Amino acid sequence: MRRTLLLLVTLFSLLHIAAQTPDAKMKTFVAGLMSKMTLDEKIGQLNLVTPGWGVPTGSVVSKGVEDNIRKGRVGGLFGIFGPDKVRQAQTLAMNESRLKIPLIFGLDVIHGHKTIFPIPLGLSCSWDTALIERSARIAATEASADGLCWVFSPMVDIARDARWGRIAEGSGEDPYLGSKIARAMVKGYQGTDLTKDNTVMACVKHFALYGAAESGRDYNTTDMSRIRMYNEYLPPYKAAVDAGVGSVMSSFNEIDGIPATGNRWLLTNLLRTQWGFKGFVVSDYTSVNEMIAHGMGDLQAVSAQALNAGLDMDMVGEGFLTTLQKSLKAGTVTTKQIDDACRRILEAKYRLGLFDDPFRYVNDTRPGKEILTAENRQAAREIAARSMVLLKNDRQVLPLKKSGTIALIGPLANNHTEMLGTWAVSGDNTKSITIQQGIQNVSGNSVSIVYAKGANITDDSAFAKRISPFAKPTEIDARHPDDMIHEAIDVAAKADAVVVVVGEAAEMSGESASRTDLDLPGSQRKLVEALIKTGKPLVVVLLNGRPLALPWLQEGASAILEAWFAGTEAGNAIADVLFGNYNPSGKLTTSFPRNVGQVPIYYNHKNTGRPFEGGDPKFKSDYLDVVNEPLYPFGYGLSYSSFSYDTVLLSETTLRPGQSITASVTVTNKGDVAGEETVQLYIRDMVGSVTRPLKELKGFKKIMLKAHEAVKVDFSITENELKFYNSDLKYAAEPGDFKVFIGTNSRDVKEAAFRLVK
Repeated sequence: MRRTLLLLVTLFSLLHIAAQTPDAKMKTFVAGLMSKMTLDEKIGQLNLVTPGWGVPTGSVVSKGVEDNIRKGRVGGLFGIFGPDKVRQAQTLAMNESRLKIPLIFGLDVIHGHKTIFPIPLGLSCSWDTALIERSARIAATEASADGLCWVFSPMVDIARDARWGRIAEGSGEDPYLGSKIARAMVKGYQGTDLTKDNTVMACVKHFALYGAAESGRDYNTTDMSRIRMYNEYLPPYKAAVDAGVGSVMSSFNEIDGIPATGNRWLLTNLLRTQWGFKGFVVSDYTSVNEMIAHGMGDLQAVSAQALNAGLDMDMVGEGFLTTLQKSLKAGTVTTKQIDDACRRILEAKYRLGLFDDPFRYVNDTRPGKEILTAENRQAAREIAARSMVLLKNDRQVLPLKKSGTIALIGPLANNHTEMLGTWAVSGDNTKSITIQQGIQNVSGNSVSIVYAKGANITDDSAFAKRISPFAKPTEIDARHPDDMIHEAIDVAAKADAVVVVVGEAAEMSGESASRTDLDLPGSQRKLVEALIKTGKPLVVVLLNGRPLALPWLQEGASAILEAWFAGTEAGNAIADVLFGNYNPSGKLTTSFPRNVGQVPIYYNHKNTGRPFEGGDPKFKSDYLDVVNEPLYPFGYGLSYSSFSYDTVLLSETTLRPGQSITASVTVTNKGDVAGEETVQLYIRDMVGSVTRPLKELKGFKKIMLKAHEAVKVDFSITENELKFYNSDLKYAAEPGDFKVFIGTNSRDVKEAAFRLVK
């Protein structure tokens, strides 16, 4: 009888579990596992380390990793990839730890894994969320084939200061576009089922406001009002959370005087309570420990503060591992807080399917079939071409003819090393296509190419070493700089057109790569100025990770192509654009300043009480030495086609709640070739309870037009497009007058007016 009763109870339990929802099954499983865990093992799950077997992305490498894995004192690893290395570490956890809890494996997969796409700032200039999602999907497939299940991406920080090197990693200055891209990236990485072996868990970063670091200096203080946070800086993070992102990374900066990693308002009140985030929060690299330098106390104090704030996983610093038990005894943290953090990390592993199969992402046959394939490289080539922005094209110098002689000049013209850009930690620059190779591939035998390096990226050996502290310094030619320029001039004299490729070394932007000078390095500027003086048609190709201040170049060059760092297929993609195989369609997502004194500069700024609008500038908000406007505005980008916009027409001039207005414009391709145009919709709230921006992006549509074709483009405007956070942080639209602008960029627009009535 007793045996029968036990069997019935067991059967009932199994049937109960089988009837549970997937989420309930997960909670039941995790609760059962945690009931078997010691306190030390629970704290161990909160420990993320890098063993130094791969590519370090910070200044600290963890010690004693293998022993800690055996003791159940490691929750995850990052910095290693490849089935063999991942299998080695996972086998250690599964065979030699007490409870055999699988590890999670992460890496900085920022703009591709092995097939490298354009830097995120470049990707954003495509204004094509489907294309961006595709790049993340390919990156997820490659990363998962290499043993990874977690990527520290997307970086969604709004950035309006080109001095900040990490502007390269984000999507620019606008919260609306940034939110669209954040959603696309999360969807691309995570797909619809995280247990599939070709998806990875995304980690949105850096939460929050990291892109607003004072003076553009990395890791620096950030300070702003809540109303600005909610309206301008927080939307992309929330978009990623709403898209179901599995993890969030805290930022290095402080918020309201408290470092983000230990900020309870940020990590608990906002992220979890207001936004409903269900995943786990990981610190940035040693950011728990760095709270000591912020003045928040010793390692035990800051570790307790971070856990109390809502941080779940400590990256590299091991403050949780070494101090939480002491803090528990001291009463500064609770068992529930440790349990909650542990549970969230175990739930992430469950969602990834690691408890069903710890070796799900370890398959020796996948890398050869799924990494750096011909299909992936072709996608990278197409995506790179669509990220490039044509800034100038006098007298239709571009596209180049596939005939005659082209002089190819510049330190980046035949340079494998710098093609991938910053944060390509697993990329192989020897597999990148140089611009010289690309031009040869696209032009075939019909074009004669003559080459000269012309200049070093920099002539300053100390600066060259500073750029690349962990790798071979940027190369400096043994020849005298003047001799290199003379050679370039001689080469240019033999050519029908000159293409000069200049800009930054890859690591002149990115983390810990802030700059106060936004011009080309002096060696390169001297080269380009010498080439301008030759009078030859001069096409300048820019490779860089941030907006540069180049008014002299805009004046002197015949054509300027902003190519960013375009990735593995950079050379082929650039050549596709230069020769017209692809008609450029990229639009800037950051304003380009005229000089560094204008930054931070962005289109959606507010008016002052004394705006300069022409006439006498005295006692108006302006500069003595330069105009207020950027060199190139947000949304700017030319084409080999020429697009005209007719008058903006509104279906109604009064908008009521629950209704919509259709704003229409007819766009005509006046050119002789087909081309794509990104039609942009902006709205201005003319009177508000708080001051409102001069205009805000509220919609965009990318259209393809045949030569001389006209297309009518419609935008639906509802009350939702008019909402903002007021001084009470209430998200609402206020009745009154509005202007709607439609155009080819944020500056060149046609406008109409309507009124919201409630």
